[in-house]
Amino acid sequence: MTALFRHADGVLPNTVALGVTVLGWPAGIWMLGQPFWLLNVAGVLLVMLTLTWSAYFIHEFAHQAIFKTPQANERWGVAMSWINGSAYARFADLRRKHMRHHVERADVLTFDFQGLLRRRPLLRHVVLALEWLHIPAVEFLMRGVVMALPFVDERKRDARGRILGVAAVRLCAWALLAWWSPKALLLYALAYLLFVHLLRFADCFQHTYDTYPILDEAPIPQDKVRDRAYEQANTYSDVVGLDARWLNLVWLNFGFHNAHHERPVAPWYQLPALHRQLYADRSPQVVTVGELLGAYHRHRVARVLSENYGAVLPPGAPHRADGFIGAVGVSFLTAV
Repeated sequence: MTALFRHADGVLPNTVALGVTVLGWPAGIWMLGQPFWLLNVAGVLLVMLTLTWSAYFIHEFAHQAIFKTPQANERWGVAMSWINGSAYARFADLRRKHMRHHVERADVLTFDFQGLLRRRPLLRHVVLALEWLHIPAVEFLMRGVVMALPFVDERKRDARGRILGVAAVRLCAWALLAWWSPKALLLYALAYLLFVHLLRFADCFQHTYDTYPILDEAPIPQDKVRDRAYEQANTYSDVVGLDARWLNLVWLNFGFHNAHHERPVAPWYQLPALHRQLYADRSPQVVTVGELLGAYHRHRVARVLSENYGAVLPPGAPHRADGFIGAVGVSFLTAV
């Protein structure tokens, strides 16, 4: 096992977390179809958690932080993408896009969804109405773009067969689930919706980077100095609390985002200790979930078309995160 994992101290935490993800996902689905409502509730929470962990393990595999070889990280990354539905995109594309985020210190998007919404009033009204209802329409729009773009852009036409194949497999799986238990299908949709919200909340408040919709490999404009000081000043750690050990694991410690950006190859289980080593107990970049919940709700419609992410006041200021509008549509799971 130590020959398989990149870090010797990762054998136990990675084995447990991957085991929970791979085994907990089908176990949670089974709970969704049972006649007891307590099992149904537990199933929704377990499916939501395993979907979330599968997504953040893709992030870990993209950084090659779990296994020693790139091949092992890629194989497991592909497996995780089948669990959470991001298999329409190749793991290599997900990794390439995320590495641009780190190297260029910007949010490089696959698609200019704001431009589309401004050009299409009816679509804009529908999306904004759904967002007002707390349905993350932009995130589903971006997932739809991943599926549709190879059929409308010749540069990506080689992905058409892949899209059709993945869609066929997933539609068959949904049909089987509906045949086994319509209730399980509805509850799975609820768990998936909660999963998208969890990812979106984390992504929403972790950066105030500039955003650039770039489909190909064109570089971002060199209009400012984006050095490590810029990176840390525009990165935020949206943790439940520095000592909320178990609750921070809902995002696999992804909330310790400044520590992650300072040392991207540090695996998820090392991030809390690394954060304390780098920033001690006080950092102006730490903004807790409790401080952000109001902003997440209040700006849910405005952030869709906002031209900036807002600002965070210094520690100690009352309601310091109220003006933090946040990002939308920047998930590392949507790439082509």
